[in-house]
Amino acid sequence: MARTRLHFLFLNVGHFLDHLFVLIFATAALHLMIDWEMSYAELIPYATPGFVAFGICAIPAGWLADKWSREGMMAVFFIGIGCCSILTSTADTPLQIAVCLTLIGMFASIYHPVGLAMVVQGRTKTGIPLAINGIFGNMGVASAALLTGFLVDTTGWRSAFILPGVLSILVGCLYLLFIQRHRNEDENTAEDLESIEEAPISRHTLLRVFSIILLTTAIGGFVFQSTTFGLPKIFDERLNDLAGTATLLGWYVFMVFSLAALAQLVVGYLVDKHEIRTVFAWVALLQSLFFFVMIQSQGAIALLVAIAFMLVVFGQIPINDVLVGRIVKSEWRSRAYALRYIVTFSVMASALPIISWIHGTWGFDVLFGALSAAALIIFAGALCLPLFKAVNTSAN
Repeated sequence: MARTRLHFLFLNVGHFLDHLFVLIFATAALHLMIDWEMSYAELIPYATPGFVAFGICAIPAGWLADKWSREGMMAVFFIGIGCCSILTSTADTPLQIAVCLTLIGMFASIYHPVGLAMVVQGRTKTGIPLAINGIFGNMGVASAALLTGFLVDTTGWRSAFILPGVLSILVGCLYLLFIQRHRNEDENTAEDLESIEEAPISRHTLLRVFSIILLTTAIGGFVFQSTTFGLPKIFDERLNDLAGTATLLGWYVFMVFSLAALAQLVVGYLVDKHEIRTVFAWVALLQSLFFFVMIQSQGAIALLVAIAFMLVVFGQIPINDVLVGRIVKSEWRSRAYALRYIVTFSVMASALPIISWIHGTWGFDVLFGALSAAALIIFAGALCLPLFKAVNTSAN
């Protein structure tokens, strides 16, 4: 149905913008270091409150979506985060930008509990839809470095917040028109969508799986934040003469993230066809291996290894979301995703000062050693999952 495809497109664009906004500062900080005469280690912690809000505010966002309207919350997301991004462009001090980034984090927290619940609603095979949605999110991660680097070199760091802000507000207005036009149709088909969802599993299995989800989510959040937020600085140090400008650095980051995003399609297909436990374990094991190889890698080798470890970091993303979609009823799903992502983003927020401390004290080699060990813990957690049968139904 054309309406369903268009709605899915809006959700995908939302995921793209969500990750774009929260990572603009990661590249802009490289320029602000010069403007504000601060070191990388001094400046990065000002982004921490934004990631705290990104996590904590997911719970009320999920609750409001389940109790009020998922479509309404998505409209609030588009318009709210766009306005806050434009506001961020007016910051003149680190404290002001910290406040503005916190506001961005508050509105950014809406997407994952709300958008992902809408992506899986009415589907039995959720791996591919979540993978496609995840690719859009990761392209937002990639574009943050590319777009910000280009705008920093041409028109300054403030425009890197203004342009996406205006775009998001425009998309939000279009989304409001879309949901108003199709409101009656959505209400009439809601019950039909719910009727094809999977039956709930036992309470014991639910608790077991959700405990593993929260454990691997927490560790995965640290891994994801360390790699996505830190990659511009990692390349700045390790690509030697390969990246001489912010724009070129942004292109390298964009290339790595874009290639790695494709891994989600592969993993999404695999979790729909094979046991999730096996797929999850292999992804985690490869993460550990590639992080270990990255220690002391330089130049072109560092670039190749970065592509490898980002493939499996991004590849892990849809796995826990598929698990949540399979074990939680639709009426609770936004809150379940909210709980998962409050853990993810709370860990991501705490990771920033840790990254800053490790980099300032020992450098990135120690960080990659820690990431390798963290991936082994995820591997152990994946092995504790129960066996889930592949989805054989033809439902979408």
